Amino acid sequence: MVKTAVFMAAGVGSRLRGHFNSKPKGFIEIGDYPIIERSIIVLLKHGIEKILIGTGFKSEYYEELARHYGQVTCVKNIEYGQTGSFYTLYNLRHFITEDILLLESDLLYEQKAVFFLQNEPEPNIVLASGWTKSGDEFYIEVDAHHNLVNMSKKKEELNSIYGELVGISKISYSAFKTLCSWAEAHVEDAYRRDYEYCLCQLAKTVPISIKKIEDLLWVEIDDESHLNRAIHTLYPKIKEIEYD
Repeated sequence: MVKTAVFMAAGVGSRLRGHFNSKPKGFIEIGDYPIIERSIIVLLKHGIEKILIGTGFKSEYYEELARHYGQVTCVKNIEYGQTGSFYTLYNLRHFITEDILLLESDLLYEQKAVFFLQNEPEPNIVLASGWTKSGDEFYIEVDAHHNLVNMSKKKEELNSIYGELVGISKISYSAFKTLCSWAEAHVEDAYRRDYEYCLCQLAKTVPISIKKIEDLLWVEIDDESHLNRAIHTLYPKIKEIEYD
């Protein structure tokens, strides 16, 4: 079972800033908690003992949250305005010493996503779902063994589509070190790329299994339509499943 979780939480979230007073997207409140805190609670419930948050924009909000959770350490990407999400992960390389669960910070999801990854034997897994019709899908292409081949928001860039990227993955420490070595050999590319692209580069040498939960309840909150779907459709369903 994985004991460390990592959040990428450096982004500005410009499409939603008017809705939550310029706080980071992780501090969108749905139900009783900001979504980042809800993720922390879910992770701690499912065996995670150490949580790293790669911060950037309005990092002080995450630092304040860390004061309430002794398991949480924040590491700021001071170049968050000029770098992609992968650099926020790479910036944590001196703090990552074992296998990790890797999460985006702007997700609302049912906790079976974490339970599922914690109980799957493969060391490297990207979690997929069925079709959400969210309007901002990240599609996944797999090979005959259901290993990652490519990911893109553009369907035409893929030979086939297996599912949608959820934004929760399991990465072994050895695979993470391989990814860091790739970054050090491709500095300019790694500096500006999102983590999805870099996982596809890793998949060329390290098998990354794609596991799909067809009916998973989840949303990445990037814009107003996602926020409305999270509040009015998904959260009531998740609450009914998990708290009744």
